[in-house]
Amino acid sequence: MLSQDDSRSAKPGKRATINDVARVAEVSKKTVSRVINQSPFVREDTRERVQAAIDELGFIPDPQARGLAFRRSFLVGMIYDQPSPTYVVNMQQGILDALKGSGLELVVHPCSRNSPTLLKDIRGFVERQRLFGVIMPPSVSEDDAVIELLRELDCPYVRIASLALDEPQNMVVTNDWIGAAEAARHLADLGHRRIALVRGLASFRSSAVRGQGFIDALAERGIALTPEYDLQGAYTYESGVEAGHALLSLPQPPTAIFTLNDDMALGVMQAARERGMELPRDLSVVGFDDLPMAARVWPNLTSVRLPIREMGQMAAEKLLAPMRGVDPAKLQQPEVRPALVVRSSAASLG
Repeated sequence: MLSQDDSRSAKPGKRATINDVARVAEVSKKTVSRVINQSPFVREDTRERVQAAIDELGFIPDPQARGLAFRRSFLVGMIYDQPSPTYVVNMQQGILDALKGSGLELVVHPCSRNSPTLLKDIRGFVERQRLFGVIMPPSVSEDDAVIELLRELDCPYVRIASLALDEPQNMVVTNDWIGAAEAARHLADLGHRRIALVRGLASFRSSAVRGQGFIDALAERGIALTPEYDLQGAYTYESGVEAGHALLSLPQPPTAIFTLNDDMALGVMQAARERGMELPRDLSVVGFDDLPMAARVWPNLTSVRLPIREMGQMAAEKLLAPMRGVDPAKLQQPEVRPALVVRSSAASLG
């Protein structure tokens, strides 16, 4: 506690200044300003010492001076080109879970990797918002040009991707191959041999990784994925409907279809219904991501669960680790391991 005769205290009758607080707390004026602005860059013991000095001196910050001392704002950006709205919402929720109580807020920036102004737009977003850091789900997380831009701007970032593309402190790896392989084994173990695959956008590395996991696991069971059963989708419901009709109109249609996300799985199920088929008696369908809708449709969708909300939370925790005095490369986090959630949309071949 400070005493009235403390030589460092404000003079009697004089309003305490930020310089007084800095002298009493034995920190720099900039550190006091950071505490006033609730900056995440201040250690907790320093924050408590500065706050004690503020309380003791009765210092009242000038509200117009707040926020002017920092190059960066208290905003975390999420940059995404994900076509599934449910995926995006779940990711945002996970990021917000981690930001709670940190003094940071989330801002989002949808984009298209095909846009000729992609890098210009991202540069403008980062510089305009003076971002604390950036979180990127696939597929923008897989874009090396975007990563080089963020490094040039000295903007911290964390990438979420199906395989390791960067240093551990900048990555949340989702191990998609494992989940797709589980789906293949499940359908093969149900007795299916005519099994089809609906891929995602070719620009998403997850599409290649998931597809390869599925093909590799089918091969383990002695099943080859023939070209007519291997279709390109776009990670959207509409592309699932289109792929479903294409596959089910074949002379020998598949008895089971695996799609690389749930939106396309729902589209395949719709195509089957439009053709008068009963699920899963006439067709088994398995998706990927296990979005909330998977448990709400009928029949309930068997899907590979990817913990999307938890992935967003893990990415944000890595971004926040340095301000908490933790090396993000050494942050103790569980490994992301996709797991098949068996419901009623896939059944034994009768």
